[in-house]
Amino acid sequence: MSNPIPGAPVRGSETGRPIMAAFDLLGRRGAMRIIWELRMGPLNFRALQQAADTNPAVLNTRIKELRSARLLDHDGGGYHLTGLCIDLLNLMMPLNDWAERWARELSVSRPD
Repeated sequence: MSNPIPGAPVRGSETGRPIMAAFDLLGRRGAMRIIWELRMGPLNFRALQQAADTNPAVLNTRIKELRSARLLDHDGGGYHLTGLCIDLLNLMMPLNDWAERWARELSVSRPD
């Protein structure tokens, strides 16, 4: 599976619209979990593997994809989110708030 790039065909889109390329990248196994676990600050490979609860092969592949997409970077402190990815997280926080409300409503209205 190649790295999703806007303008090139991606899963679900022959045109490679930027939103579809983003959905392809972020929808890959473990990608969002990695981003979520790095939201509080840098982690080294082992700590990120443990936090994301994934195996080394999947983690390594996702790190390569996310670095290629310029959402992650690495320095002496470990892997960290880029400014572009922090912008993405800021856009996603309202979705997180909605999901929390949705979960509460489902638990209240769930028939016994």
